[in-house]
Amino acid sequence: MSATLVQRLLHETGYSLQANAKTMEGRQHGDRDAQFCHIHDTVKEWVAAGDPVISIDCKKKELVGPFKNAGVQWRPGGSPQQVNVHDFIDPTLGKAIPYGVYDVAANTGWVSVGVDHETAAFAVNTIRSWWTTLGRRRYPTATRLLITADSGGANGSRRRTWKTELAALAAETGLQISVCHLPPGTSKWNKIEHRLFAQITRNWHGTPLVDHETIIGLIGATTTTTGLTVTAELDTATYPTGIKIGDQQMADLPLQPDTWHGDWNYTLTPTTRPEN
Repeated sequence: MSATLVQRLLHETGYSLQANAKTMEGRQHGDRDAQFCHIHDTVKEWVAAGDPVISIDCKKKELVGPFKNAGVQWRPGGSPQQVNVHDFIDPTLGKAIPYGVYDVAANTGWVSVGVDHETAAFAVNTIRSWWTTLGRRRYPTATRLLITADSGGANGSRRRTWKTELAALAAETGLQISVCHLPPGTSKWNKIEHRLFAQITRNWHGTPLVDHETIIGLIGATTTTTGLTVTAELDTATYPTGIKIGDQQMADLPLQPDTWHGDWNYTLTPTTRPEN
């Protein structure tokens, strides 16, 4: 009984070599599908009205330096790119933290590459940078903004700092900011994942992310046949962790939960007129 015979017999009985498939999402929330329908209908309504709708998330953190990056690239035969044998973080270069904003109607992306921590302040500052640089020019008459986001991470539905930072952004911009969170365990369905992040990963396959300039350049050079364009910038600000928001501070927020799943869907209204 040789290995070749075993292989042939397995093929004849319907077996084949297969990799693991990420399909198990764990226990599903009872309102999972209903929330997806709510998000779909809300996004459709806002886009039809010409109001900005963005999908946001933080991409996988990347080691900065001469480290192996999955994938292949065209090079002269026998001369692969030389990288470190071990993936030990460089204390000087650290990690890159790409946080993205995907404009659903415009098919454009904005990515802020942070160097400190993934916090709610960093997430909201990325939205702020997108709005002041691109969003305000594309939607000059907008009075409201819709955000679709995961339920976890820096922009998690239970994070007090996230809602506090959004309230500050609403006050600065004069925008009414509404948020719809995807149900827990469904982050792969977030539009930014396959419309922006997957394209960035495909664009830098096999290219070592040796420094921040390389990362910014590769992200900014990402395009697709459907017209995707991406803008990237380096965010060197520091974002402290461990910030606590008290009960009274939360109670004072201009936050209005929706009648449908107010924990996932809510709106923050501006409390002051933005400066010109």
